[in-house]
Parts: sequence; structure tokens; C-alpha cells
Amino acid sequence: MKTTMTTPVERSPLCLTIILPAMDETWSLRETVQRIETTNHADVLEYLIVVCKYTTPDCRSVAEELAISLPGQVRVLEQRLPFLGGAVRDAFDEARGTHVVMMASDLETDPATIPLMVAEAKRRPSAIITATRWKDGVRFEGYDWLKLVLNRVFQGFFTLLYFSRLTDLTFAYRLLPTALVRSICWEELKHPFLFETIIKPMRLGIEVVEVPSSWKVRREGVTHNTFLTNFVYFRTGLKTRFTPRHKILKVKK
Repeated sequence: MKTTMTTPVERSPLCLTIILPAMDETWSLRETVQRIETTNHADVLEYLIVVCKYTTPDCRSVAEELAISLPGQVRVLEQRLPFLGGAVRDAFDEARGTHVVMMASDLETDPATIPLMVAEAKRRPSAIITATRWKDGVRFEGYDWLKLVLNRVFQGFFTLLYFSRLTDLTFAYRLLPTALVRSICWEELKHPFLFETIIKPMRLGIEVVEVPSSWKVRREGVTHNTFLTNFVYFRTGLKTRFTPRHKILKVKK
């Protein structure tokens, strides 16, 4: 991928660290970065591509190519904590931007939503901006019908439990203040961590703003989230709901 800048671009006071955990994505990882560069170059401080021992050689090669194409802007991070949640938690610690963006590297999270998120974040810099697939119509493509029904039931149960008007608590496509994610005591390491990143801030009373987005089934690689893992979300959601707020925050040393 070639990126040619003919004129200097004035950067926004809000600067993003885009977190991209990568396992077996190649062209979709490249395409994700390219699309964000096209629409939001001035808002992005860095891309953190997080790799692990299971990341394929082809995927690592694309990550290194991006680091060469965008020197100083793309960093390849070798994760220390295990699993997907561990990858994102490691990236939280390494982020240099004022805000972090959690998204996928396989285009299941549409990069075209980034401008909407940034616009809302500039108006509400202390809020979490999260994407929803359930607002203004059902925005799923290639989603199993049974999983769709169960997803809707899950959303309804936990929005009631948390007294929330949000429509999508499990779509982990979010823009969050970096200071906030570093202040919270995260516990999960696997996919339920993605749910944890919205319900713990909700327990703390953080404002959450939804923007409409869409989900498309990945065309590259395989999912690493098993069906049974989804039931662990219930444990995470119930435990967090009844955890005292002061225990959600890290103890200041």
C-alpha cells in the first residue's frame, strides 16, 4: 500500500490509536488501514497492530509492510497477555493517542463508521462512542439467524438489567478515552472482555453515545470465538452488574 501526502495535514486535538488485533488477516488488514487513512488521516496518531505466536507469517508480513509504508504511524506490537482480550489490554497500555478505537482487522467492523465516531467524540471527548447494528434497522449481513435471535434476547436482558437505552452492548467497535481504559480494572482475557469494555464504564456512569454501523461476515480467515464462549458473557454481565463501583477502578498507588 502506498500512501502519498502532498501537503501537510493539521492534526486534530483528538488523536486516535487504532487497535487492530491480527491473526490471519492479510488483504482485509491492509484494506482496513487504507480506508481509515482515506477518511481520517488527520485524526489518527497511530495504528497498533497486535500480533501473537499464532499470527500467520502472511499476516505478519502485511503488518510489517504497513509499518514501512506508514513509518512512525504503524506499530507492530507483540502481545504479552493471552487471547483477544489480552491483545486489546496490552494495546491499551501502549496507546499514545488521546482515544483508542477497538475494531476488527477483517472488515467485520466497517471503517466507514470512523468519521461518525470521530464527529461525536469531538463533541463529547469524555464519552464512549460505540457502534450499533440494531439502530435504524437491522444491520447484519451473513449472520446466522439463530445467533441473531439470541443476540437480540441478550441485548434486551442486559439493557433492562443495567437500566440502559443502548441497543448493542456486544458489538465491540468502540472509541474510548485512553485515560478511562487505563483507569479500569479489567478482568477478562477472552472474547467476553469485549462486553466488559462497555458494561464497566456504564457502571461508572460514563456517557455512551451510539452511532449506526453494519456488520458483514468476514471473507478472510476464521472466527476464533466459539459458540459456547458466548454463554460466558452472562457470567461477566451479571458479575459486573453487582460489583461495587469502587472495585471497578484500579487502586491508585
